Amino acid sequence: MPSISDKGRAMPPSPIRKLVPYSEEAKRKGRKVFHLNIGQPDIPTPEVALNAVRNLNIKILEYSHSAGNESYRRKLAGYYKSIGIDIDFSNILVTTGGSEAVLFTLMSCVNPGEEIITPEPFYANYNGFATAGGIKIVPVTSNIDDDFALPPISEIEKKISPKTKGILICNPNNPTGYLYSKEELLMLRDIVKKHDIYLFSDEVYREFCYDGALHFSAMNLEGIEQNVVMFDSVSKRYSECGVRIGAIVTRNREVTGTALKFAQARLSPPGLGQIVAEASLGTPPDYFREVNREYTARRNYMVEALNRIPGVYCPKPKGAFYTVVRLPVDDADRFAQWLLEEFEYNNHTVMIAPASGFYSTPGLGRNEARIAYVLNIEDLKGAMKVLEEALKVYPGRTGN
Repeated sequence: MPSISDKGRAMPPSPIRKLVPYSEEAKRKGRKVFHLNIGQPDIPTPEVALNAVRNLNIKILEYSHSAGNESYRRKLAGYYKSIGIDIDFSNILVTTGGSEAVLFTLMSCVNPGEEIITPEPFYANYNGFATAGGIKIVPVTSNIDDDFALPPISEIEKKISPKTKGILICNPNNPTGYLYSKEELLMLRDIVKKHDIYLFSDEVYREFCYDGALHFSAMNLEGIEQNVVMFDSVSKRYSECGVRIGAIVTRNREVTGTALKFAQARLSPPGLGQIVAEASLGTPPDYFREVNREYTARRNYMVEALNRIPGVYCPKPKGAFYTVVRLPVDDADRFAQWLLEEFEYNNHTVMIAPASGFYSTPGLGRNEARIAYVLNIEDLKGAMKVLEEALKVYPGRTGN
């Protein structure tokens, strides 16, 4: 039988989805599984987006421009200007989800064998996209005891080598929920300018900032306008993960021109998805205010509930809808599988994402898990109770 490629062997499996077979088996046993493992919001998609599909009156779903429909890009540029990011529609390339934006950008900007620095824990698929491009991820570790703040600039500088091509951040952060401050971004600007490297900024959770905290975009860092590439997506903003529409946003024409070559090779981004995304730009402000209130309530309940469980530490995230928690367990991967295979409380169990898959440094995250607070509060209450009871009897529990 022919062998698969070395690159295929090197591709890391998803830490979020590798437990799916165990979850499916738990459901076959009749158990209710509380899904805290994946960032699929249960918030309704805006009516203006759904109506765009319901009222669709076209006879042919044609290819769009490889860069995306101009009407959508023009309206998207207007959205960015409304939040203080002054760009032209030609600075935008529409992609098949934020994932393709990351992949096309890395392929456009970084050579095989070169390096990008990113704080860990990081969105696990960055590792997969880097592997696909033959690119090395160089982690700089953030710490749960500092609530995953940006590591000291001195630590980042230590990681810079002749092979360094850029720094990659996610703000607000997936998986930690940390929101980088303007001051932290200014420090990153200085190091990017000093070494003339890229700053890749994943800002798909921009609308999800809490306690009055404000998001500051890397696109507004002065002096490195040609170095910044922003990734964006409609998936979480409008609760429409399935339409698969993202964007590359940059003032660097060479980057957009190069990314367009990759975009032409895949012909065009999803046609129906662009129609939905364009309509979504008409979502009323009340929608976001209500979503923010809902996630704030969920976060507050979950953080308090987790920190009441003996041996658990949960930082209070300022953005997104994730947190990474420290658990009193020997191995979070083993614990997560045990929850699905062997444990039930009132015929309920919980699915979490072990944090080891969000780290690049071997051994880190062994006693941590990412939890997504995408469930309504009643379900969160059930999930927290299951976790509390599970930790009382888990055979690999550590500490008191």
